Amino acid sequence: MSIVAIVGRPNVGKSTLFNRLVGMRQAIVDQIAGVTRDRHYGRCEWNGKEFSVIDTGGYAVNSDDVFEEEIRKQVLLAIEEADLIMFMCDVHTGITDYDSVIAEVLRKTKKPVLLVANKVDTSDRMFDIHQFHAFGLGEPWPIASANGSGTGDLLDKLLELLPEDAPEEEKRDLPHIAIVGKPNVGKSSLTNALLGQDRNIVTPVAGTTRDSISSYYNKFGHEFMLVDTAGLRKKNRVKEDLEFYSVMRSVRAIEYSDVCILMIDAQEGIEHQDMSIFNLIIRNRKGCVIVVNKWDTIENKESNTMKEFTATIKQRIAPFVDIPIIFTSVINKQRILDVLNEAAKVYQNKTKRVPTSKLNDVMLPEIEKYPPPAIKGKYIKIKFVTQLPTPSPSFAFFCNLPQYVRDDYKRYLENRLRENFDFHGVPIQLFMRQK
Repeated sequence: MSIVAIVGRPNVGKSTLFNRLVGMRQAIVDQIAGVTRDRHYGRCEWNGKEFSVIDTGGYAVNSDDVFEEEIRKQVLLAIEEADLIMFMCDVHTGITDYDSVIAEVLRKTKKPVLLVANKVDTSDRMFDIHQFHAFGLGEPWPIASANGSGTGDLLDKLLELLPEDAPEEEKRDLPHIAIVGKPNVGKSSLTNALLGQDRNIVTPVAGTTRDSISSYYNKFGHEFMLVDTAGLRKKNRVKEDLEFYSVMRSVRAIEYSDVCILMIDAQEGIEHQDMSIFNLIIRNRKGCVIVVNKWDTIENKESNTMKEFTATIKQRIAPFVDIPIIFTSVINKQRILDVLNEAAKVYQNKTKRVPTSKLNDVMLPEIEKYPPPAIKGKYIKIKFVTQLPTPSPSFAFFCNLPQYVRDDYKRYLENRLRENFDFHGVPIQLFMRQK
């Protein structure tokens, strides 16, 4: 899936456009209850084409005093990760020094750039867009992101410029497993340990572009494609923008994967960046294994330390807590094989198909034992359940009043499905449909 990054100086309307584009998608895809959507990442669908959108706004460290170098750094990161860059300007204020800095960087890229003139909310403003021809980045596209004016034409043009999706990779029938996480948690070391070779991932080389998206793995009875997220990068670009870096790097890898191994640092615990990546995994409905790395660095381990750490993680990731959590020391090669075994089990759970007859034999008695609570004196009767033909487990429950089934009862149904059919490590979607 292609990635579109929205860049521009502060207060030109990047987030407003982002929210409008992602809002189109939200009407199509049900969000998982309890998962907070990260404002900086979303998905959009237009004319049957789906793509990811990333808002670079809000990532600057010095948000009250934005420096020229900080903006340049964000644009460089966006150029490296995105397939198309949408450069946004404001017709009210015209061309500023910050706009010129961004345009200078974008002129050097070989990736497609779509120049967007925002806040064109009157016919008089149409004449003001011509000043942006000075950037040398092509025709400026007039929009008003606040009310949506011009966004349809903009998206039509965007689809023209987006590169064709890469063909499905070889061995697509094999599981695709991605190692994701924030920088310096041991992703590179785990990749090298699994592949049994040093791929020069640990030591970044300046100016090297990302290598192939995945590597073939066939050892210890496991065969899969390892999706590489620890690609090569200039260190000085990411020193201060670690969250932007880890989210940008993770988006594509997560979308290419079936199961994600989310690595966190035992010394730091589960932090905001880890939660951002975890939410990406769940929103994309991928299998997940959480690996707590550098466990050897925790001193004075008591018998309940691991149990307490596990409880803390589950408290942060609730309500989706049915996830394997493994404590490793990659540098000492401890429990690496356990990680692979769990990832393989999660993949099996993700691709599991439950026969409709068995599903109804098990779930209808569970529903009869604890029926949906009545709403406004109306009784809800669920008569039939079936698994839908989707890449990740999703189930349709047919009933007389689907609109009245509450979220807490859906969680009850999900828990019964997990309890009876073992969907450990995999997000489940439930749909209530009219009988």
